[in-house]
Amino acid sequence: MVKIGKIELGSFPLLLAPMEDVSDPPFRAICKENGADVVYTEFISSEGLIRDAAKSIQKLDIYKKERPVGIQIFGANLESMLRAVEIVEASNPDIIDINFGCPVKKVVCKGAGAGILKDIPKMVRLTKEIVKKTELPVTVKTRLGWDNDSIKIVDVAERLQDVGIKAISIHGRTRVQMYKGEANWKPISDVKNNSRMFIPVFGNGDVDSPEKAKLMRDTFGLDGAMIGRATIGNPWFFNKVKMFLEKGEIIKDPSIIQRVEVARRHLEMSILWKGEILGVLETRRHYGNYFRAIPDFKKFRIGLVTANSSSEVFSLLNLIEQNVRFKKEFILD
Repeated sequence: MVKIGKIELGSFPLLLAPMEDVSDPPFRAICKENGADVVYTEFISSEGLIRDAAKSIQKLDIYKKERPVGIQIFGANLESMLRAVEIVEASNPDIIDINFGCPVKKVVCKGAGAGILKDIPKMVRLTKEIVKKTELPVTVKTRLGWDNDSIKIVDVAERLQDVGIKAISIHGRTRVQMYKGEANWKPISDVKNNSRMFIPVFGNGDVDSPEKAKLMRDTFGLDGAMIGRATIGNPWFFNKVKMFLEKGEIIKDPSIIQRVEVARRHLEMSILWKGEILGVLETRRHYGNYFRAIPDFKKFRIGLVTANSSSEVFSLLNLIEQNVRFKKEFILD
């Protein structure tokens, strides 16, 4: 049984990775319904929180049906991070996660996210103080290192464990790599197989098939998988992985009608949570995957990702459903 603190997660939990403008409450709820064991919020700026920035504060919204849910924060200033922890605690998450892995330049240039990988002692000091600040379990998401010449993740993970984190998720790339090339899970396995490690070690990066999740579990011996990009517009991925791990079976993709139903509900929840404009704009990125592998679908896909109002999107979804029900035009590959 894998645990984060006292939270029991099963034998090989699947975690929804924090993704900017993706892992919001509507999408987290849908992923939870489809097999995610833990979901994380979008990463939240500690500076934004302490300055009461509206977008940062809104990201603190969590709901009962998502639990267990972790709120992820990032920053490089200790005072700001500790104040952010106080604000986060008021939202009553199950977990506080520290982002030491974001490779985006605007984050890194401030010494936050993966930028702190250039200063491991500071990374450890900051983590230690955050652990002391809260009774909630603290976890860390990071990368292998800044570049190939600075990969010391076994030592880094050990030091973070020693100051009190309850789990670590490691992306199998360096900051310099960004998202290029293949993720290297061997160093993550080295962390897990370090005899001094006793907290869960989760792998992240390129888990885009049930077979890869099985490889991560059986060959690399990791405690679970944190999955990001493979879930966008594909919340069913979690259940697909679980079925394969349990029974060795690949379950069928959902029908087009089922995809329409989920896309419709996703948009409805998004509008309810963030309003018409953002609700429409920020669900666009999901439609390509919601309706992947459907022949002769291009005109509908273009319509879905260019529509500027919810009424247009709902009309297109209704039309897709009607075509399936009455004309049976679409056949899955």
